[in-house]
Amino acid sequence: MNTEATEKVHVLIIGSGPAGYTAAIYAARANMKPVLYQGIQPGGQLTITTEVENYPGYPDGIQGPEMMEHFEKQAARMGADIRYGLATKVDFSVHPFKVWIDEEKLVEADSVIISTGASAKWLGLPSEERLNGYGVSACAVCDGFFFKGKEVAIVGAGDTAAEEALYLSKLCTTVHMLIRKDKMRASKVMQQRVLQTPNIKMYWNSDTDEILGEKKVEAVRIRNNQSGEVSTIPVSAFFVAIGHQPNSDIFKPFINMDETGYILTEPGTTKTNIEGVFASGDVQDKNYRQAVTAAGSGCMAALDAERFLSAKGLV
Repeated sequence: MNTEATEKVHVLIIGSGPAGYTAAIYAARANMKPVLYQGIQPGGQLTITTEVENYPGYPDGIQGPEMMEHFEKQAARMGADIRYGLATKVDFSVHPFKVWIDEEKLVEADSVIISTGASAKWLGLPSEERLNGYGVSACAVCDGFFFKGKEVAIVGAGDTAAEEALYLSKLCTTVHMLIRKDKMRASKVMQQRVLQTPNIKMYWNSDTDEILGEKKVEAVRIRNNQSGEVSTIPVSAFFVAIGHQPNSDIFKPFINMDETGYILTEPGTTKTNIEGVFASGDVQDKNYRQAVTAAGSGCMAALDAERFLSAKGLV
């Protein structure tokens, strides 16, 4: 490693969804000269979302990618230094913190804001990828409204799947719930609610064979994994609720996380177990996972970082 190539910054923001860009807006306005690396998916999960109708300030809704462009432009206008690049390794045992970008460039940062998000887990079907945004979704709260009064399918067996099925049941005529085994993983109370909801139809021991439709979801073909029987259910949407994977692997040697990899923060703050390292957005939020809550926590992270740097006399 060529030490001459080392760059020193006050605030390094890793990740570029609503949390990262909002942190950049606040940090730049506070004259902290933030540097933001966008990561593998600039703009985060919203770039694979079509219409966003539930973000305040857009009365007519907005396309996810366009909204993230607005966030990025605003952060840049405030003076944030926004760059392409992926954080591939960190060392939080020393201060200033060391972060390697694309395995070669070393950045030393007085404070770090982690906003790397979480990625939805998918079934891995080609049709799922092809129809993503055209009826295939990993967020019922985000996209359920577009299928009001229609029949939909949801796959998953945990608490999130149960919650999303119940949410959809209030909007849709029928929710076809596909469960791979003969029982659910969800808590007893959630299972009870699902089973007692008349318009949620359960399909036990069922694997998703294919999502059907040329330009939008029209049906789902399922296979009973015991009898081998194949059936087709006409639906307008297919929701995948088999969990999310927080993008937190590179921080594991230093940062406290729960058993699934979500970063643990002090309640009411974005502070991690390492003083000067903050986490915002979906990488530390497995409950809400909304653009507006991610943006809110990005604001909190920038304010927490500013207070930390001020207290240390670094800004």
